[in-house]
This record gives sequence, C-alpha cells and structure tokens, in this order.
Amino acid sequence: MNEEKVRAMAAAYTAAWSSRVASRVASHYAENGSLRINEGETSMGRAAITESAQAFMTAFPDMVVSMNSLHVDGARARYHWTLTGTNTGPGGTGKRVRFRGYEDWTLTDDGHIAQSLGHFDQAEYEKQLKGGITPDT
Repeated sequence: MNEEKVRAMAAAYTAAWSSRVASRVASHYAENGSLRINEGETSMGRAAITESAQAFMTAFPDMVVSMNSLHVDGARARYHWTLTGTNTGPGGTGKRVRFRGYEDWTLTDDGHIAQSLGHFDQAEYEKQLKGGITPDT
C-alpha cells in the first residue's frame, strides 16, 4: 500500500467525519468492510457503518474530528484522532467533550478500509458527558 495514498485517504476520512455526512465516512470502507468500536458490536458493510457514524453525528451536531497522527505499515495503519463536540443531540447532556482515540485499520489493495478496530477511553468519555470540559482543555 502506497503510504502517500493512505495519508490522503486518512485526511479525506477525517474531513468526512467533520462533514457530518455519515455516508461520506462509510465511503472510505470496502463494500463489505467493518467497524468495531471499543469491543462493541461490529458494523458490517457500508450501510451499518453509515448508521454507526450517524449515531455520533446525531449526538454531537457540532462535531469536529482532527487527525493527530497516522502510522502506516503496508496494508495496516493506525489512525489517531481527536473528537470535539457538544452533546446536544436527542437526550444529550449539553456538555462539551474532547476525547482522543485511534483506529487500527486493515486496508484493501485499492485503498479502502477493510476493517477498523476503534478505541477510546470510555470512562473518560462518560466523565466528560456528565461534567463537560473547560474551554481551554
């Protein structure tokens, strides 16, 4: 896998999350790709991945995702990100959050994500949902 192409895909993937258009996120996955977050249920295929992405976008309508780093090793990559947003979606707490995580990717030959295993600190996330963050955090 060409590292330059993976970096370009990762930048577009980051922009897709910040676009708040869930289908744009899913378009970076292979047709039968998968996404699993924190040992949760695996989303298989673009339709399911769209639903998973939409859940975050609905919970955080002002969500912005930034890429912190990307480490590429052939057909594998580790993508580090930060999500910032306010939990004002239906049933939201109204609290602002900023949390980091990463995804371990297995990539297809044509540069799509075949499998993504996502990770973030669930306890810290829940703490921020309850208490929020200060503006300078």
